[in-house]
Amino acid sequence: MFRSKKTGHRPDYFLFALIIIFVVFGLVMLASASSNLGQTKFNDSYYYLKHQIYFGLSLGLIGFCLGYFIYYQRLKKIALPLLLISIAALALVFTKLGLEVNNTNRWLRLGPLSFQPAELVKLTFILYLAAWLSNTKMNRSKDIGEGFLPFLLMSGFIATLLVLQPATSTVAILLVTALIVYLLSGAKIKYVVAVILLGAIGFGVVTYITPYRRARILGFLNMGQDTQGQNYHINQALIAIGSGGLWGVGYGQSATKTSYLPAPIDDSIFAVIGEELGFVGAGSLAAAFGIFAFRMFWLAKGLRDQFGKFLLIGFGAIIALQAFVNMGAISGLIPLTGVPLPFISYGGTALAVFLTMAGISLNVSKYA
Repeated sequence: MFRSKKTGHRPDYFLFALIIIFVVFGLVMLASASSNLGQTKFNDSYYYLKHQIYFGLSLGLIGFCLGYFIYYQRLKKIALPLLLISIAALALVFTKLGLEVNNTNRWLRLGPLSFQPAELVKLTFILYLAAWLSNTKMNRSKDIGEGFLPFLLMSGFIATLLVLQPATSTVAILLVTALIVYLLSGAKIKYVVAVILLGAIGFGVVTYITPYRRARILGFLNMGQDTQGQNYHINQALIAIGSGGLWGVGYGQSATKTSYLPAPIDDSIFAVIGEELGFVGAGSLAAAFGIFAFRMFWLAKGLRDQFGKFLLIGFGAIIALQAFVNMGAISGLIPLTGVPLPFISYGGTALAVFLTMAGISLNVSKYA
């Protein structure tokens, strides 16, 4: 039997401390990375910081509190409705309610507000997957009809909507996360291998038929060439990181963020961190995300409740994966992806979603 919420322990304070560090560090670095851009576009050096606090942090704290104070077992009952709502929102980006930015359909406008449904899907898909796999009435992880095929169809449908936006990097991160949860739920290895093969084939086809994706792969393979064209972004990011050396040039002293580095507040904020805080600062951040993932998996190991276990695994995996994909891309270790750095990059929807995940995770940690 599950423990009632009245008999839960205290939350994991170490995990709580890590989350606070991520959020505070993110706001501090955003203040630096966005200062020149805010002054140039809006005559306000703190425009983007204020926007992140007003819309990202404020909504995120609401989501955090709801996730923390509502007994997490209750989320099981609403996991499917939440997923269906977020999928509907994903589909609506292709209608008149959608907002096209840089030839992508990732935003949904509702009155004066706009948000990215793909970020919501990260939360709701993990919620539903955890609820679905923890159903004690059937062994879904090992059965092909009740487990493998529904998992494949569910993941494939969501992946298709995301690819059409296009948001290929989000697809990869979400599917790898889902596969980790599916594998650790006790799935047969042959099913996992089948999903990996199908995913690799799908990624290859999508990359081949899409010129800009193909160009990114070719640019990565020939990183030293066309540094003023296809490889300009990664070249400037590497210059920024290299300029930081061991200890960095100092907080607020980045030169590349002023005019050379594309997306200094979004995808490339890790390059600003590397330049201003050096290898020590950037390396410490990477280590913190690694410790975060380890802590989430360690807490999951101590849970008897399968739903809570899968939630911690899913949330820990997706946050860590996205962090390392972002840092790896900006460091030139993998092709550029366009995904933000969790808790750090500018983006209200992403921050609100990650804080909601954090609240739920701390809620679950009380029962570990």
